[in-house]
Amino acid sequence: MCAKKRNNKARRDPVKSERAMIEGILEGSPDGIGVAVIRLDCGCRKMAAVDKNGEPASKIIMYRDQAESICSQCKKDNGDFMRVTEQFISWKDPEPGEEVKQMIIAKVLGTADQGPAN
Repeated sequence: MCAKKRNNKARRDPVKSERAMIEGILEGSPDGIGVAVIRLDCGCRKMAAVDKNGEPASKIIMYRDQAESICSQCKKDNGDFMRVTEQFISWKDPEPGEEVKQMIIAKVLGTADQGPAN
């Protein structure tokens, strides 16, 4: 990534293990401009590409690091929103304008606030 100045207060960065998944999702989603990343309290993650209108641009992918499948709780409740610990959108370069980003965040994640900074 270039040494661009960015507003890190509102930006969330995926951990290393998430980056490959994000790249793979975007590669398979030509209309995708970002990937919604939802981290659950069990360690599983839900991800899906979003398009410029905040609509799904891929299927929802659920996975758990270094595991063959998601946990038994996620199998039961499909990653219930009550167990979400963090959620954000990892944007593809070039990122959309701030107004578009906020619209997509509100539509996809249900809020314009992405939670506390890391």
